[in-house]
Amino acid sequence: MTTYIFFCDALRMLTNAYLLSVVLVIAASGIGLAVIETMEKTGE
Repeated sequence: MTTYIFFCDALRMLTNAYLLSVVLVIAASGIGLAVIETMEKTGE
């Protein structure tokens, strides 16, 4: 039995993974900046 993925489906999966990674990086940077800002405020 040969199992394969159509090009269209593979492209859709890669696109979804790319967009998800972009969203996660933006969210992580926002959280990191919030943590750094909080640390700077408490240090004063």
